[in-house]
Amino acid sequence: MKRLHMGSAHCALDLGDGSERAAYVNQDYILHKLGRPHRAVNIMFTYYPHDQEWPARISVAWKDRNVTFAWDYPYDDYEPYGVNGQPFEQMRDIRRHGQDVLLTLTLDCGLTDGELRGIARQLRPFGRMMIRINHECCGTWFQHNKRYTYPQVGAFFIRFTKILHQEAPNVKTIFCGGWALEDGHMEQEEAFRDCYAAADLWSCDTYPALHFGWPYDIAEVGGGKYKADTISQMVDQFTRTHRRAVELAGESKPMITAEFNTDGDVTGPRMQGESVVRFAHYWRDHRVDWFKSISLYQFRDQGRLGLECQDPNNPAVGVEQPLLAQYRDQVLHDPWFMPEMTEGEEIAFPAALRWGGAEDADGVAIPLSFEGTPEFCEMTVEQPIGLMAELNGRWFYKAPGVKTIDMMSAFFDKPLSGPAVLTLRLFAPPQDGVNVEDGHEDWLTNYYATLEKAPEMRIRYEVPGVVK
Repeated sequence: MKRLHMGSAHCALDLGDGSERAAYVNQDYILHKLGRPHRAVNIMFTYYPHDQEWPARISVAWKDRNVTFAWDYPYDDYEPYGVNGQPFEQMRDIRRHGQDVLLTLTLDCGLTDGELRGIARQLRPFGRMMIRINHECCGTWFQHNKRYTYPQVGAFFIRFTKILHQEAPNVKTIFCGGWALEDGHMEQEEAFRDCYAAADLWSCDTYPALHFGWPYDIAEVGGGKYKADTISQMVDQFTRTHRRAVELAGESKPMITAEFNTDGDVTGPRMQGESVVRFAHYWRDHRVDWFKSISLYQFRDQGRLGLECQDPNNPAVGVEQPLLAQYRDQVLHDPWFMPEMTEGEEIAFPAALRWGGAEDADGVAIPLSFEGTPEFCEMTVEQPIGLMAELNGRWFYKAPGVKTIDMMSAFFDKPLSGPAVLTLRLFAPPQDGVNVEDGHEDWLTNYYATLEKAPEMRIRYEVPGVVK
């Protein structure tokens, strides 16, 4: 057995899970569908606690009103932050499954420093998470742009970022502004000039095709509110924007796209995935070192912006789209977008494990010898510990209260052609989803656990009986 370090991918992949047009889907389901975890999961919430309708979700509070555009509400139609245990239960679920949290939060720029410090302190136990504050802030549709001027939105971003860096230094802030224009300057550059230096990461949301009139009209030839652009146009915009952001900040910082997809309402579901794959492969093929992550929007969608479409008969059911297989097979499992695994020195049990996040974790690598494709492959860990395990390219989650995990699905799509030695990789994310103040000085960024002994493997090549 050897020590194993998980580091960052050349370009990480994140996944949106829930928004104004979709409900949150639990991470067990997503892991089974996709076969491996993402770097981070993007969840979207809003916080306008002084509004009359608060704390109701605004589309519920205004369900009898005549609304003709998705953003024609008093505040943004995301789930309310800090209500009914959310987003904290979702954040726990994400981190238990070996992923970081990317919290998108639209919030009232009139909140006091005390109120913002309260939010920052709530985020402290969730490790190396990211927060996207009042995104798409060069637009006109969100409440932060309807109630406040662009300079006020920029000043609020800087104020909240400073508070987060003081109260929750484990949390990185994302500035999601506009694009650099053809003249080289940013949209609303004077209002947001200092935000680029204040933020830890820069983002631009982009959809090569988008039906922005959804759900109030239908994208048809000659009708509906939609747009379609080229991948080369997207690439040029990112390149130009990163160049100008570096000039404004005086240094280079990671550029990401916290929302990206091609809308199947515009392209049709059969052609949707082609441009998504082509966009991702551009950054891989050109080895662009400053472009660091793509967040696909989203897992399940009421329209056609998801890997699944929500079944209108039952919102708990998703209808898989062709995009899912294309994204999973051609992007998600492409080595360029997967975390780097590095084996170190030999170690013995009990084994100390460290979880710093999806881009910095120490686990164990155990070689397993196979005669060929097994008929049964199960892992048993009696210890009540949460584990993420990978075998033959497929990931599995073991909850603290579960002892045995069936790993046969690692061989359904990738059977062995003969004898092989495969590596069982084990990591221990926070079993309750939060970091614990356990005496370690670095508890805000690292979670520690001990795996007492090796898992027991049941690997069999014969079945008890055959039905004839």
